[in-house]
Amino acid sequence: MDPIYLDYNATTPIAREAADAMVPYLYEHYGNPSSSHPYGAATRQAVERARAQVTALLGCQPGEVVFTSGGTESNNAAIKGTAWASRERNHIITSAVEHPAVMDVCRWLETQGLRITVLPVDEFGLVAPADLEKIITPDTLLVTVMHANNEVGTLQPIAELAEIAHHYGALMHTDAAQSVGKLPVNVDALGVDLLSVAGHKLYAPKGIGVLYIRDDVQLINLMHGAGHESGRRPGTENVLEIVGLGQACEIAGRDLEKNQAHFQAMRDKLHAGLVQALGEESVRLNGHPEKRLPNTLSLSFRGVKANVLLAHISQQVAASAGSACHADAVTMSAVLQAMQVPVEWGMGTVRFSVGRHTSAEEIDQAIMIVAEAVRSMASD
Repeated sequence: MDPIYLDYNATTPIAREAADAMVPYLYEHYGNPSSSHPYGAATRQAVERARAQVTALLGCQPGEVVFTSGGTESNNAAIKGTAWASRERNHIITSAVEHPAVMDVCRWLETQGLRITVLPVDEFGLVAPADLEKIITPDTLLVTVMHANNEVGTLQPIAELAEIAHHYGALMHTDAAQSVGKLPVNVDALGVDLLSVAGHKLYAPKGIGVLYIRDDVQLINLMHGAGHESGRRPGTENVLEIVGLGQACEIAGRDLEKNQAHFQAMRDKLHAGLVQALGEESVRLNGHPEKRLPNTLSLSFRGVKANVLLAHISQQVAASAGSACHADAVTMSAVLQAMQVPVEWGMGTVRFSVGRHTSAEEIDQAIMIVAEAVRSMASD
């Protein structure tokens, strides 16, 4: 049998409805959306329908949605595009728990002469708005802080951070790759100017994403060419995957409350079961106990190395040691270090993330498998 999949923060399977919606654009509707004949009109209509499905989920306008190749491109376009468009400001603020698709972009811009400040987080992985207030200046052009952390699930106070950023005339960007489809994500409620979406995190295909750009925000494009996506992102549109993303967004909005409840029930069942099986003294929760993604459970097991544990259970349970983007690392992740998780706990950290298809029976099996493996390793 296949392992029980508890790594939905790494990626999700394509939703059946999304895959079905894509099929006609794989075989029948192959026209270039820029063409004026009926073949092009059919695919152009499909792209615009998908754009409307995205706007319905995010609460924005169709002209504010730019299709990209995924979350990494969206983050690069937002941060570099803002930096390159600025003539007077030279300062970017980010947080210590960002995904590399944000942190590495900021570090590269630092080599190009920009000033980068990294906000600390508390033991739960939370940024304090008061800390932003202390370091933001009239020279700050952008604040970029993720909506939800990919490793521990902590939710940041984006609306409060955005209000501070705007008070100083700075733009606010958030990487919402992990939160879209799991929580209500409305750009007006968050107060953001730029927001990144990764399709494969919400049951759409890999290789497709969105950058929300508020209507009056001007960015310098990463690439140059023809005037696709209202001149914001050149290149013939990836119609097949855009259709899949649009349908996935419609499903996410339609089933949001039901999915949220299911995610949280499965997450909490797994947590309670492992604590009961191993004892509170052997299991540590990472991330905020309440302000957290409903599907994400980061646990540290005392006296256990996460990479060894995952290798031991890999044929039965699929999970991740921190972020799937750097799961081979034996050292503590930068996120756990920023949260000052003690080393004896941090080395044994595993991220479990549940999804729409996770069943209570699977959770029961996973509890037994993981608990047995932890007990056997701790006794060695």
